Amino acid sequence: MNDTAREIASQPAVWSRGLELAGETRAALAAPGQRTLVLGCGTSWFVAQSLAELREAAGLGETDAVCASEYVPRRRYDRVVAVTRSGTSTEVLEALRLVPAGTHRVAITAVDGEPVDDLSDTRLLLDFADERSVVQTRFPTTVLALARAAFGADLGHLVADGEAALAAELPADPSTIEHLVFLGTGWTVGLAHEAALKAREAAQAWSESYPARDYRHGPVAVAGPRSLVWSFGDVPESLDEAVRDAGARPYRDARDPLAQLVLAQRFAVALAEHRGLNPDQPRLLTRSVILA
Repeated sequence: MNDTAREIASQPAVWSRGLELAGETRAALAAPGQRTLVLGCGTSWFVAQSLAELREAAGLGETDAVCASEYVPRRRYDRVVAVTRSGTSTEVLEALRLVPAGTHRVAITAVDGEPVDDLSDTRLLLDFADERSVVQTRFPTTVLALARAAFGADLGHLVADGEAALAAELPADPSTIEHLVFLGTGWTVGLAHEAALKAREAAQAWSESYPARDYRHGPVAVAGPRSLVWSFGDVPESLDEAVRDAGARPYRDARDPLAQLVLAQRFAVALAEHRGLNPDQPRLLTRSVILA
């Protein structure tokens, strides 16, 4: 088993351990009434999108998300949360240096003793969720599990759903799929973006992602018989009809959206292996982007 597959399989156990930190996470992320910005790069940017939607929907205050490389300190925030597995990504560090004085800076990271520590007032260290793989799987899902628990969600079903996703059959034979589309709504839009990124990183696949209701506003035009259109969360079932009309294959299941992402991660690995690729060695990618 490659490292990526092994880390995918570890997620239910890692989530269970992480949920023990719900109190610490609540103090770092909930901050009721504080205007908050969440930033990150790559996978962490998509986590930021989901986290921001979850926090605001929980009634904890205005929350924005931005790609760290695009951060400009124009708006006032009480708290800025940086998601960075490695703690070394250049654009995240540069963004934190731009945060105005007096703003509380929080870092969610998996590695101790990295440069992000010196740029943070509060650090949430999830070293038990760190990964050997370049392709992130268990760190981002653990961050979101913790955030959901911290914001008041009942996650008593999550571990069992994750285990079920590990045992489930894949929704399609990877040899029959050339094109993947992932759809989400609310906080699962970030999951859709992350699933599409996993397919690109691990399998060099043609993969797209959209807010679900926007899919009929153009993107459906390229769907066909070798397309798999995968829905996360409460995506309207009427979209499946549009997918079938395009000759494509819709997929959805009733498990928790994080468990649905586990299945998508497994599919990305299976697609990579079908194509003769090693998901532990994704093309042109490294664990952290460090710029000169």
